[in-house]
Amino acid sequence: MTKPLPPQDPSELTSFIETEYHAKHRAQLPELATLSEKVEAVHAGQTDVPAGLADLLHRMIGDLEVHMKKEELILFPAIRNAAAELDAPIAAMRADHDDHEAEVGQIRHLTNNLTLPDGACRSWTRLYTGVGEFLDDLEEHIRLENDVLFPQFETRATGHV
Repeated sequence: MTKPLPPQDPSELTSFIETEYHAKHRAQLPELATLSEKVEAVHAGQTDVPAGLADLLHRMIGDLEVHMKKEELILFPAIRNAAAELDAPIAAMRADHDDHEAEVGQIRHLTNNLTLPDGACRSWTRLYTGVGEFLDDLEEHIRLENDVLFPQFETRATGHV
């Protein structure tokens, strides 16, 4: 199944990000956190267990929810209404993205870059498959905003608009 191509129009792109990424993150993360709790409990003490992954995923649920709400309630409506001054909210979103990328690095570290141990159970395999999909989605979400959407509305530092 191929993913839909993001639209070029900024207003349509904000809606695409909400439906393609925000909704998906909200569905993915709670399931992954619960699955990680199970894997960590069942395999506690094993060398390759991703100890702390469930806590990190739970923290990301909150962090991402706050970030996505700021986009949905403040930044994206401003983009849709062609607001003139968006540098400050965009800078805040970019800072959040940097934090999310640091969390991605922590996930990769805890999971040995999503490397399953020999003989991993189905739950562990499902966890790493799901985390891999989440990371791919999050990285593309961030790329679309940082590299495609935001530059169209930044003025001071970038010289755009």
